[in-house]
Formats: sequence, structure tokens, C-alpha cells
Amino acid sequence: MKKKTTTAKGRRTMFKWLILAPLLLILVVQLWYFGWIVWWNFNNPRVTSMMSLQQEALLEKNPRARIYQTWVPYSAISNNLKRAIVASEDANFAEHDGVDWDALQKAYEKNNKRHRIAGGGSTITQQLAKNLFLSGSRSYIRKAQEMVIAFMLEAVMSKQRILEIYLNVVEFGQGTFGAEAAARHYYRISAAQLNPEQASRLAVMLPNPRYYDKHRDTRYLAKRTNFILRQLHAAELP
Repeated sequence: MKKKTTTAKGRRTMFKWLILAPLLLILVVQLWYFGWIVWWNFNNPRVTSMMSLQQEALLEKNPRARIYQTWVPYSAISNNLKRAIVASEDANFAEHDGVDWDALQKAYEKNNKRHRIAGGGSTITQQLAKNLFLSGSRSYIRKAQEMVIAFMLEAVMSKQRILEIYLNVVEFGQGTFGAEAAARHYYRISAAQLNPEQASRLAVMLPNPRYYDKHRDTRYLAKRTNFILRQLHAAELP
């Protein structure tokens, strides 16, 4: 009888740890993300997950390939680019808590119609979460993690700091990351010198920068650029 009781107790303990172990692992991972977010609130990221992944892919084709990225402070980036990116990527950036629930609902409905994950309705904060820590894969699990990190970013950082980091790490083309590298790659000027038209064109490239890096004169790019140009005055900056 005692042996049966001991065996039953052992099974309950094993069952308990089968549940607790994954939860503890998830908690540790979230604390790891949070620790880096606190660090990056005061220190600039040198490399991101997306940079590392792209460099690995480039090195497979060319051993001399490198990533181009130069950090510049928020004040050294043209307000034209800041407004253009907010207008194009996240019109409610200054107001939401990291997630734009209306945009997320629309994206969910669109994905259901297409029976695949075609768009995510991500805010600038969510995109930064992905760039810093995650990959470009599309799944609801990754999207959930992206949202959790976005809430952490909003809890720790100011909107201006979030936008500053985003502008310095977002991909603008193959091997080209950040506003300064993009301005020099496409226009041979600094990020501070970008005019409204140049800034709007760069902002429009963001959803698919590698494609537009190679196809810079598409009809859609020109049409969308003109649309964002008209929205610049309404874009609210933090």
C-alpha cells in the first residue's frame, strides 16, 4: 500500500514539473528580453537579431559581405523621415500602448480571407521588437511574443527612444540598416539632410526594402510616395 502511495506521489510530482518547467522557461526568456530592453534604454544596440540573420545569409554568398549601419542620435535624423515613417507605418504611434488593436483586427480578418498570414498590422513598437529579438518568420506564436516585447518596450522606454532606436536599426535594403546608412546608400547625403520626397520614398520602401532596393522606379512606389507626402503634416511625433 505504501509503495502504491509513493508511486502515485512521484507521478504527481512529475506531472507538476511537466507543467511548471515550460512556464519557468518562458518566464526566464521574458526576463532576458526585459533585461536587454532596460539596458538599451540607456545604451545603443550594436547589433540586432535581424542584422545577424541577414549577415549570415549574405556571408553564405559572399565571404566579404558586411552590414552597413551607422548610429546617429534622434536629433541628427530629419523630421521629414520621422513623420514619413509614422505616416506610412503607424499613424497612431504617439497614442497606442504598443499595439494598435484596430490595425491588428483588420490584419486578422485579411489573413482569414487569404487563409494565410499575409500581414501583421504591426506598430512601430512591434516592428522594433521583431528587429531587436526575433526573426522575419510569420506565425501567431511569434506575433504573440512580439506583442509581449512591445508592451515591455512601451513600459520602459519613451516614445522618442523607441522611435530613435527603430530609425537606427530598421532595414532599408539588402545589408543596409538605419536612417544614416539608407540616406547615404540611396541619396549620398546624411539622414539629417533628407527632404520630404526622399524621406517619403524611404518610408514607403520599408515593408519590402530588398525588393525596392532593386526596383526603385515602380509605379506603386511613386504613387505611394506621393500619398505619404500629403500626409506628412498630419503625422504626430513624440
